[in-house]
Amino acid sequence: MNKLNISLIGVPMDLGQNRRGVDMGPSAIRYAGVVERLEEIGHSVTDEGDIQIAAAEKTAPTDTNLRNLKEVTDASTTLANKIHDVMENGQFPLILGGDHSIAIGTLAGLGDRYENLGVIWYDAHADLNTGDTSPSGNIHGMPLAVSIGLGHEQLVNIRGFAPKIKPENVVIIGARSIDPGERELIKEKGIKVFTMHDIDKLGMTEVMNKAMWYLKDREVDGVHLSLDLDGIDPIYTPGVGTPVPGGISYRESHLAMEMLYSSDMITSAEFVEVNPILDEKNKTADVAVALMGSLFGEKLL
Repeated sequence: MNKLNISLIGVPMDLGQNRRGVDMGPSAIRYAGVVERLEEIGHSVTDEGDIQIAAAEKTAPTDTNLRNLKEVTDASTTLANKIHDVMENGQFPLILGGDHSIAIGTLAGLGDRYENLGVIWYDAHADLNTGDTSPSGNIHGMPLAVSIGLGHEQLVNIRGFAPKIKPENVVIIGARSIDPGERELIKEKGIKVFTMHDIDKLGMTEVMNKAMWYLKDREVDGVHLSLDLDGIDPIYTPGVGTPVPGGISYRESHLAMEMLYSSDMITSAEFVEVNPILDEKNKTADVAVALMGSLFGEKLL
């Protein structure tokens, strides 16, 4: 990864779930010094500001079982168009969330820029639910399903094409909370998953090497990193909406980002689910920025 022209895009989205505060994630990450950190490494950073998010209508889920469907669809469309424009200008898109539903817009914006896009989904959850399988109706648990073409047509067809990515081009890392419907879908679609058991057994170095070789064997022409801060153990990232104990360590996560930097395969990235209301002295945003430093080539020596 050479010195990059990075476009920073904030998405203050909290409508994909029902815990308030994650809409302040982009501001918290900026406050933690993301622009200065990346510029110190040598990258050029343009802060594109935040995508505008409409207020949610105060209604219960409809028979679609999807909360805030219209608002999430509209925001995802706006984000997708913005990412498309940024890439047209040769910029590296770095998206700050916001809940993980923003990945619907991210992948819709990237999907028609690549013939065979790969995705590394660094997360405690698989996010492969649909309206039929979701226990909650929260769209932040559905973005990966939507992106492989499953789910409500309004979400699936953003920017007029589907699917955005192939299921066999996805690698999930750090999973430790998978719903029954997601488990069936993983088996049916042959999605590559490295659970916490795999990380404990093999070590992060081996897991990352396997993940990267898997995507290289798929002959992907780009790789998007979608990093949910709840993939990391909540000891290190308390400010997330759906924490799951027993996660990836702080040091393991830095190693993973350092290996991705060395691979020179990441072509876009997003960091999501930072919730300052649940956080301790902006600790989770600080972790996000530190991991971005490793992803973009920060060195000790």
